Amino acid sequence: MEALLQYVQDAFVPKKEFPSFQAGDTITVYYEIREGEKVRTQFFKGVVIQIKGSGATKTFTIRKMSGTVGVERIFPMNLPGIQKIEVNSRGKVRRSRIYYFRELTGKKARIKERQLK
Repeated sequence: MEALLQYVQDAFVPKKEFPSFQAGDTITVYYEIREGEKVRTQFFKGVVIQIKGSGATKTFTIRKMSGTVGVERIFPMNLPGIQKIEVNSRGKVRRSRIYYFRELTGKKARIKERQLK
């Protein structure tokens, strides 16, 4: 059954090429919003908290601060509405899922930048 599911995902789900990113990176996701007949592009810029799943079911969670309220959004990697993903900065974190980031405020909520080699 899993082989059949894998075959269908490989054959019919379109693959998009996005830059590689990890938890702790600050990224901007440009995606389409449909409002009736109109289609417009909106962006969501924040820190990647987690990357979950594999293959066609891979998702990632982004967190940003909107005023004093934290906003999180989960994006599937193969969402047809995603136009592009930009990596703004690479973060240096020790974990692959940084849930502790939700409770941090102020200067403690900063993530050190990773040096690219």
